[in-house]
Amino acid sequence: MEFKNFEEFWPYYLSQHSKPSTRAWHFVGTSFVFIFILLAVIKSPWFLLEAPLVAYGIAWFSHFFIEGNKPATFGLPVWSLRADFRMYRMILFGQLGKEFNKLSSHKSM
Repeated sequence: MEFKNFEEFWPYYLSQHSKPSTRAWHFVGTSFVFIFILLAVIKSPWFLLEAPLVAYGIAWFSHFFIEGNKPATFGLPVWSLRADFRMYRMILFGQLGKEFNKLSSHKSM
């Protein structure tokens, strides 16, 4: 798929995370990024190398075994990372349900 900009990519990204358990696994994986950054500061910078391995491993598991699709990271890694952090923030602040509703109402118009 071709996207002109990130805002055009965003609804597609969410469509690839339609199952709550996929989003939950992504939230866990992204949380580990922050934990590993903290560990890198406190213990060793080597934790920075492990952060993406753990985070992507958890997220990709959810795509292959729960969602049943291919991670968007393979095609658009920068936008996917940005979208993951956006989704993380929306989950953290309870805004993701509202975002799904907004996108589905635009789709039906």
